Amino acid sequence: MLREVLPVLPDRIQYLLRELPSPVSEGIEEIRLRVGRPLEVIAAGKPHYPQHADGYYVVKPEDGQFILNQLSQYSLYAFEEELRRGFITIQGGHRVGLAGKVVLDKGQVKTLRDISSYNIRIARQTIGVAEKILSQLYEGRWFNTLFVGPPQSGKTTLLRDVARVISEGVPKRGISPLKVGIVDERSEIAASIKGVPQHQLGKRVDVLDGCPKAEGMMMLIRSMSPDVLVVDEIGREEDCLAVQEAIHAGVIVVTTAHGYSFEDITNRPALRSLFEMHAFERCVELTRSGRPGVVKRIRHLKNVVKIQ
Repeated sequence: MLREVLPVLPDRIQYLLRELPSPVSEGIEEIRLRVGRPLEVIAAGKPHYPQHADGYYVVKPEDGQFILNQLSQYSLYAFEEELRRGFITIQGGHRVGLAGKVVLDKGQVKTLRDISSYNIRIARQTIGVAEKILSQLYEGRWFNTLFVGPPQSGKTTLLRDVARVISEGVPKRGISPLKVGIVDERSEIAASIKGVPQHQLGKRVDVLDGCPKAEGMMMLIRSMSPDVLVVDEIGREEDCLAVQEAIHAGVIVVTTAHGYSFEDITNRPALRSLFEMHAFERCVELTRSGRPGVVKRIRHLKNVVKIQ
């Protein structure tokens, strides 16, 4: 996986990364480059600072320019849109986050300039990570399910694998494959490049990449007739209204929300309507331990949620 991102980086940084101890290099989650600051590598949740003969390697302006030149080769036109969104997805599904001077147009983000921070997030698809919880999410049919957890707890990792399983089916359990529509607003579930998912998502998946969740859910229902909708990180009122519309239309919804517990998210005003209508039948709570996808609790919610 590291070898897929190395071509984006200058030779001197590639060398430092190759020289990292195996336990670090094999567990890299992020490579963070901040102009004028030491090169940082996050592995297993801990920061590491590669060194050369003179100590920590300090990222130079020309390193950042090299990265931008490499990224823009994918498509200058597409790159302008990615700059506006603050990230670009590269081959293999890895994502490069960008930060710098924001240029506004009528109060809306137009583009980024003077980019000084780069965060390369290593994409790792964990095939089979959802196996251990499938019996809780399926009983003659798939349940409307919400994954809840703090950042980097593995919500998207589990969501992606559940989408794959639903679209492939589980023949040994007599579960047939269904049509799955994925609204991938931030290109994290499918990691599409030019519309083509880089992750394995099964044979019955249709992806709307870079599309706002609320609009995307309605677009897929109208155009692709999904059996199941998969979206990541709902939280805005319009997202919740779209989830309600999808469920009323007979479409199963599997999604995620940021939070440290079920009680935490029930107190969020935007999500309140979903719990009042008992939209979700399962809530999978994740915890941030040393690895992603650790399930703390699975709640069966049908007709038991009470809003105080």
